[in-house]
Amino acid sequence: MTESTLRLTTAQAIIKYLANQFIVVDGQEMRLCGGGFGIFGHGNVTCLGEALYDVQDTLPLYRGQNEQSMGFAAAGYAKQWLRQRFMFCTASAGPGTSNLLTSAALAHANRLPVLLLCGDTYVTRLPDPVLQQLEHFGNPTLGVNDAFKAVTRFWDRITHPAQILQSLPAALATMLDPADCGPAFIGLPQDVQGWTFDYPESFFAKRVHRIRRQAPDTDEVADAATLLKTAKRPIIIAGGGVQYSGAVTELTDFATRHDIPVVETIAGRANLLQDHPLNIGPVGVTGSDSANAIAERADVILAVGTRLPDFTTGSWTAFAKDARIIGLNVGRHDAMKHLSMPVIGDAKLGITALNDALGDYTAPGSWTDFAKDERAKWVAYTDEITKVGNGPNSYAQAIRAVNDLCDPRDRIVTAAGGLPAEVTAHWQTKDTGTVDVEFGYSCMGYEIAGGWGARIAQHQREPDKDTIVFTGDGSYLMLNSDIYSSVLTDRKLIILVLDNGGFAVINKLQNNTGNESFNNLIADTPTMPAPFTVDFEAHAASMGAHAETVSNATELGEAFKRAKEADKTSVIVMQVDPYDGWTTQGHAWWEVGTPHVTDNPKVAEKHAEIEAERAKQRTGV
Repeated sequence: MTESTLRLTTAQAIIKYLANQFIVVDGQEMRLCGGGFGIFGHGNVTCLGEALYDVQDTLPLYRGQNEQSMGFAAAGYAKQWLRQRFMFCTASAGPGTSNLLTSAALAHANRLPVLLLCGDTYVTRLPDPVLQQLEHFGNPTLGVNDAFKAVTRFWDRITHPAQILQSLPAALATMLDPADCGPAFIGLPQDVQGWTFDYPESFFAKRVHRIRRQAPDTDEVADAATLLKTAKRPIIIAGGGVQYSGAVTELTDFATRHDIPVVETIAGRANLLQDHPLNIGPVGVTGSDSANAIAERADVILAVGTRLPDFTTGSWTAFAKDARIIGLNVGRHDAMKHLSMPVIGDAKLGITALNDALGDYTAPGSWTDFAKDERAKWVAYTDEITKVGNGPNSYAQAIRAVNDLCDPRDRIVTAAGGLPAEVTAHWQTKDTGTVDVEFGYSCMGYEIAGGWGARIAQHQREPDKDTIVFTGDGSYLMLNSDIYSSVLTDRKLIILVLDNGGFAVINKLQNNTGNESFNNLIADTPTMPAPFTVDFEAHAASMGAHAETVSNATELGEAFKRAKEADKTSVIVMQVDPYDGWTTQGHAWWEVGTPHVTDNPKVAEKHAEIEAERAKQRTGV
């Protein structure tokens, strides 16, 4: 019997397929693809645009202002949905598509599902060279879209309509794979988008997807449990994978039952509540004295759902050289880092298996008491440095003012610069899974765009809660147009713009390595003879937001209350000191390249100090 077919264009078939993919989240069936972000151009408007017009109620298309920010918004959306749903981004051929490279890299580094449907040059090559085409004289198949091979988990260029029968399911399988999750790129040549094919109707049948839970190997669990039972000073490093696995409850119960102190990575912030007695703080370069104190003394480290980046490991100086690491991770690559004992599998299943295998083991009371004492010291320190009026205006004071007033389910979003360190250090978690500190790629400009994407997702689940964005003036100036997007789409944000007069955290690094301030703070940029302060309030208001400027953290708190009551995006601006008020405790060593030869004695002195700490660095691969 011949199977029924549908004659569709390539573009129509792609959209019809996406509209029929579903997933169950918390018992509710919903579309796997939440819609898309799009800017049309000649490379995607005539065919993909035609296909999207007919499904605008089921796959809503949010018009972006910048392709890079669209990619950031899609990443923020995926993170809010814990990688269970995704958005696509569509851009025209040429610069529209190449603008997505940075956001693809961000999604790749953070292991986030984003589908990129991008225009491409003509397969026939008959009209070549075409508008916005990059010609490579020795390789006519090479184009700008090939650059995405380095920053995506799945890459394909469709040269015949039938290819999507294989390519689309493969792209979705990649985006839903816990171990290989990341962005998928599909290049759509402008002629092929409109070509037709008789597709089997079964290709478009409704499908309900599930995200795989890989059970760990029983022998690996047994080996890890045997090692943990020997531990005199165990700790747990809780990473972002704990949340993606839905393993927060299991992790908390495991730590409580076995009395093992927990430290959090940047991506793992908001795994444990602030008041949990075993929550010893964030670890690493942006960490706390408390977490780093136990990390450097630990003899066995259970690293759960973390890729162990340098900000967590202090460039591999945060742990004792003879400490044993157990890597519980769904990804083999991450589970085996630095000669870790691997337990390859889902965090929820892995923790449950380890919990059973450990039996009645508990960490020695003297060790847990030490960790809790260190935690108490850190809490006292952060209470003091965040106190409103304690020194000049600072990130820490602004963070605490908002923290005290926000709803437990409000979502916090920040990214590059000094705010990730300060939020990681000082944010007091009121509810789990409520913090998005994008530090996988440390990407300036993510804050507002990622917040917009997170708010779109949040509105679908918790419409009465707020998405709160912390950004510095540098990131604001780099990418701010999604203030306008949030107003246009009625997806309210609360944005805190903390203006320290430039790239203050890099100026801090510059000074801390013996260098003079140069080209980071606006006041220290020689090509700007007459620096002035940007009127962020007026700028934000021009994009339709409520906006106001405050003088201190007390006024910021009152403005935040007004923003909570407002019916649209609010921007609150406060100047902070570029030099004072930074968190001074907690920082582990971080390897940065410093000059081995210099005529500046201060730089030479700092180089010697930095290199002296290298003796603590683990050299395992």
